[in-house]
Amino acid sequence: MKIKKALITAGGKGTRLRPITYVHNKHLIPMVNKPMLQYALEYVASAGIKDIGIITNPDYQDLEAVFGTGKSLGVKLTYIPQEAPLGLAHAVKIAQPFLNNEPFVYYLGDNILRGGIQTFLDAFYRHKSDCHLVLSKVKDPQRFGVPEIADNMIVSIEEKPENPKSDYAVTGIYIYNESIFEAVNAIKPSPRGELEISDAHQYLIEKGKTLTYSEITGWWKDTGKPEDLLEANRMLLEDVKTHIQGDRDDMSTLAGNIVLSKGSVVENSVIRGPVHIGKNCRIQNSYLGPYTCVGNGCEIINSEIEYSILMDDAAVRYVDIRIEGSILGKSAVISKSEGIPSNHRFIIGDRSQVQIR
Repeated sequence: MKIKKALITAGGKGTRLRPITYVHNKHLIPMVNKPMLQYALEYVASAGIKDIGIITNPDYQDLEAVFGTGKSLGVKLTYIPQEAPLGLAHAVKIAQPFLNNEPFVYYLGDNILRGGIQTFLDAFYRHKSDCHLVLSKVKDPQRFGVPEIADNMIVSIEEKPENPKSDYAVTGIYIYNESIFEAVNAIKPSPRGELEISDAHQYLIEKGKTLTYSEITGWWKDTGKPEDLLEANRMLLEDVKTHIQGDRDDMSTLAGNIVLSKGSVVENSVIRGPVHIGKNCRIQNSYLGPYTCVGNGCEIINSEIEYSILMDDAAVRYVDIRIEGSILGKSAVISKSEGIPSNHRFIIGDRSQVQIR
């Protein structure tokens, strides 16, 4: 039976990404000037799955405002609010009426990967699996669900173990048949009060169900922390191809793959790609280094930036030191102070991070 439905998570509070997520839904943070969640929607749609449920946080109303019915992406979206963060298995449980006890793809919306999901679906069909998991080797498996593997089979799974039994993480991509519904309705909350998806997988193992897996051979990133956002942005920028719609003067040098969107102007500046610059930006007397993404309406004057993300309408003006490995939220401004005495002046929200020298 071909899979026709997908469930994508876009709830949670993104606490590890504060202060940005105080005012932005984590899943709308731009990756190469496109909302993070859009990648998940496109991966699923490219595999021929067009009926998609999205698990949402009721505290945020912006997802539906951005994606609407899904028509612009060629999909049909159903929004399913999860009233409290009670776990990934709980999300499957509350989505059961939408999923109608049919096989489905379960995709955590903050996962970014290269190559889409079709190969994983093919493996699910080929092995006639009850559950197909997508694994990736990681340096810190303690952050994830970790499988124990013997004779190319998954024999146990533990959520965030202190002593991992392998260096694999169960990534946020799962494919199930109807047996998962029995599992999520049978398990009990973990000590942290959540219905853990790893416990549902362990339930399936104990019931003799067939759990198969694929290993990601390209790259995959769980964008849970600021450094993960920057790394995912870097990996996505590797696929950027030069496309110049804006204007640049003869005093500017552009090298490497660069997107310069409509209405943007580059004056007396050096840009070394891969770099993605949104619409209506002004880059003047500045340097933009590799792996930088600049949102719409940004202004960069007499400054140097690389390996960073600037969201819409951010500005960097007359900064004497190079900015690197940074994330600037919407309308954020970094500028040189004027007058004397020379000083640093900050207006900083909760959980902000500033490093100076």
